[in-house]
Amino acid sequence: MGGNTNTSKKGFLLPLIIATVLFLVLFLPAGSLRYWAGWIWWSVTFAMGIFITAYFMKKNPEFIARRSQHKEKEPQSGIMRILSLIFTLSFLIPGFDYRYHWSAVPVWIIIASNVMVVLGFVFIFLVFKENNYASAIIEVEEKQPVITTGPYSIVRHPMYFGILIISLFTPLALGSYWAFILFLSSIPTNIVRIKIEEKVLLRDLPGYKNYFLKTRYRLIPYIW
Repeated sequence: MGGNTNTSKKGFLLPLIIATVLFLVLFLPAGSLRYWAGWIWWSVTFAMGIFITAYFMKKNPEFIARRSQHKEKEPQSGIMRILSLIFTLSFLIPGFDYRYHWSAVPVWIIIASNVMVVLGFVFIFLVFKENNYASAIIEVEEKQPVITTGPYSIVRHPMYFGILIISLFTPLALGSYWAFILFLSSIPTNIVRIKIEEKVLLRDLPGYKNYFLKTRYRLIPYIW
């Protein structure tokens, strides 16, 4: 009972911390709470984060425990530092963009981009439902199976596809063309991370090689 309670607290604590940090990095640079695009995007991501956490806390709390781990067992600290820097700068720029009027993103693009962000979260939610071993860190657990159904029947790394959708449409949802340019720079780093992850899976996960050979594309069908 105590272990489940601790997992529940940690599970809900993470999205709350993330939401608080995102609020600060968006609205402090903006210098105003009238940054309406920031409010819409922040509300969308906060709601989706709480929904996903609540669902899995009820259905599969062990999954939340795995997702709460942050210590990489593979030598990827350099990659994660680069990604952290890119995303920090990417979330700081929209606020300054709003304050100094650098971009003039049409309202319909902002709304449509928020819809795409929601769809990206929904896709990741479906990936999590399909793969209870989807983790925030690269590792292979004991008795972990190879998942070949659902989104995994189309590409080998569907979670990263969902992240790609969210990353590409977030800056536009926040009304910033300049942040969009910076978000693009995270793509090569994520490609390197995917390649390292595949090496680990091929080495440590029984049956992954057959799946690797059968499912041709890593991220986007017919492209890569």
